[in-house]
Amino acid sequence: MRDLLPDVRAFDDFLAACQRPLRRSLRVNTLKISVADFLTLVAPYDWQLTPVPWCAEGFWIERDDDTLPLGSTAEHLSGLFYIQEASSMLPVSALFAAGETPERVMDVAAAPGSKTTQIAAKMANRGAILANEYAASRVKVLHANISRCGIANVALTHFDGRVFGAALPEQFDAVLLDAPCSGEGVVRKDPDALKNWSHASNLEIAATQRELIDSAFHALRPGGTLVYSTCTLNREENEAVCHWLKARYPDAVAFDSLADLFPGAPQALTPDGFLHIFPQIYDCEGFFVARLRKTAAVPPLPAPGYKTGNFPFSRLKAKEEALVSQAASAVGLRWHDELHLWQRDKEVWLFPAGIEALIGKVRFSRLGIKLAEAHNKGYRWQHEAVIALAGVDNPLAFALSHQQAEEWYRGRDIYPEALPTGDDAIVTYQGQPLGLAKRVGSRLKNSYPRELVRDGRLFSGEA
Repeated sequence: MRDLLPDVRAFDDFLAACQRPLRRSLRVNTLKISVADFLTLVAPYDWQLTPVPWCAEGFWIERDDDTLPLGSTAEHLSGLFYIQEASSMLPVSALFAAGETPERVMDVAAAPGSKTTQIAAKMANRGAILANEYAASRVKVLHANISRCGIANVALTHFDGRVFGAALPEQFDAVLLDAPCSGEGVVRKDPDALKNWSHASNLEIAATQRELIDSAFHALRPGGTLVYSTCTLNREENEAVCHWLKARYPDAVAFDSLADLFPGAPQALTPDGFLHIFPQIYDCEGFFVARLRKTAAVPPLPAPGYKTGNFPFSRLKAKEEALVSQAASAVGLRWHDELHLWQRDKEVWLFPAGIEALIGKVRFSRLGIKLAEAHNKGYRWQHEAVIALAGVDNPLAFALSHQQAEEWYRGRDIYPEALPTGDDAIVTYQGQPLGLAKRVGSRLKNSYPRELVRDGRLFSGEA
């Protein structure tokens, strides 16, 4: 770090910043609510929100009473915001910096989902995102966050990111590689982050990063954008990786400067136009972000040696599509024409049309959203479909009180004073759908998925 910050004052500021607690931050999920409406909604709270300069939806948050975790607030549970470190919002801002709207995007190392959900919001739930996660244990968390945020345009895969250049050459308009790294920038959040640090491990990790960026670059179409980012600070894992790619493909790699990404960006700018962010510059985690453009095709990699297996889904025929759409509309579930109906046995799914070209080329862990299960009396609508498709003006909306909403998240049935007129109700709180409830006698039967049920203190008080 002394080599990177030869100025004594800058080095002292760096050490001081590393010892300060990290500021908390959140990003408003504009798939669910506008920034203006969110600010109005939380205005009565003791939240001091300071805008993050590089993300219009991002805010640092301070609370006078922080005994209730942010993750237990009603607004978080219903997907109105994502708890995301401010510097982590930079890569997606860089990906969309030129005002482009890519139709097919890959997030190479996606869990737990902060950047995937940010990309989906930027794309307004249209197009298609392939979100990959190598660690099997984290795929479930990734899906849970995508579902909570009401996202329908994502396909999940579970691979080593080094396979995609060979498996899916030139298939993506944009690729985000937030690469596995030594994590030198996260010491403010995790004081033990550097417990096993060594310079040798930096070099070993950088070798993996070079393989990942090479694969990502092959998966990118000519003219497309690749954003490379890490939460580490050394040059070997950052600038050197980008320069290695440019040296490997000198006629196909261009560096796009991030000088104009936001006011104040030049404070962290490198001579190549990358952002090398030390924690003291913007009072956030340390981070590195580079935006690269593929200016020409490159020789393909050898074909992958694995088989994808049979794809167990088939497109619904027009007549069946009409029946499903009509039944879904009756409970207020609607979708745009970039989502297509597919079926596996009695399961009905919605797949993003933009991912269909990749079917048979790669194996998916989960694709789109599960809409329903067919049975003799019709369809059993799925929770993730209700969250993503019910909207805020649903004809079956049944507003819950503060306390009833808390009961819902605890997995308990609701006993309202006045029942809805029909058998089905989309229960809501703050105008947001919480799930589908069935009227059974004097109660609304809770269908909240068991794995999501919460205990402990929630937004209306103690358990």
